[in-house]
Amino acid sequence: MTEAQLKNVVEEVVKALAAKGYLTAQSCECEGGPKPLKGQITTTVGSAGKVFGDSSSWGAKVSAPAKGQFSALPPKAAASDDEDAHVDAKIIQAAGAARVSVCNPTKKGSDTARYVDHTLLKPNATQEEIGKLCEEAKSFCFASVCVNPSYVALSAQLLKGSGVKVCTVVGFPLGSTTPTVKAIEARDAIANGADEIDMVINIGALKSGNDVVVYDDIKAVRDATRGKVLKVILETSLLSNEEKVRACVASKKAGADFVKTSTGFGGGGATVEDIKLMRTTVGPLMGVKASGGIRDAKIANDMIAAGATRLGTSASIAIVTDAKSEGKGY
Repeated sequence: MTEAQLKNVVEEVVKALAAKGYLTAQSCECEGGPKPLKGQITTTVGSAGKVFGDSSSWGAKVSAPAKGQFSALPPKAAASDDEDAHVDAKIIQAAGAARVSVCNPTKKGSDTARYVDHTLLKPNATQEEIGKLCEEAKSFCFASVCVNPSYVALSAQLLKGSGVKVCTVVGFPLGSTTPTVKAIEARDAIANGADEIDMVINIGALKSGNDVVVYDDIKAVRDATRGKVLKVILETSLLSNEEKVRACVASKKAGADFVKTSTGFGGGGATVEDIKLMRTTVGPLMGVKASGGIRDAKIANDMIAAGATRLGTSASIAIVTDAKSEGKGY
């Protein structure tokens, strides 16, 4: 598909969403104060087919977030709107799209599911466990599954056409490999079907004050992942607040899409205080992922209220069903 054809498909999708009331023009909290949008939805197709749009929310009749708050995800449409919640696939296909992926949940869970990267990163994870993870992700419509690189191809095959993304990790869990190795890891993962990359920063360089090395490390992976989502893992439990801020600044400067708290393997996890600090540092237009120690619905909701727009957890089902989680896990 050419760029012109892709742009045509995107425009048709946006028009259809707008016609159904799922897109609304909003004001944004920008430098110099709020700047009202012109009331029309515009789209731009960038490198590698990445689609950019105005800073308006996607979803059902969303109002602009209050100053100091962040809402990258819209509230879920009412149950009565479920049948109309997705644009007619025929409209998209008529515009030129060969395939349309939509996730329709088959199991009942809370709206928090849209924030969750359903995670299984333990070294002894089996093929059967990955299969179960993918089935659960499709059943509850989690944002993605997060798996180790060796399971990316399998996950991509199992989730094909489901609307659930495949996320994997790079430089994991220590972050001590070189930028070249991390970039190769990222390219290999994308070739195998990864949609999102979670990379670990060079923690030692950050603590040594070598911010240029930290930036170059992130930038190398960013250059290898154009058109895909890049999340930068800080391992916050090992950092001072000043180091967390510097890591966030380097991530934003390098063009990452998210900053993320933890690997889950570094002796600590996400805290509300860290999420607030990260959100304040990166501003309202960048994602913040809370990961590590998120075991129940209350903790998940606290993270979202603090500014998290994605949650990494292995207790995903307990969170969205408000059940008691078993074990410690990720």
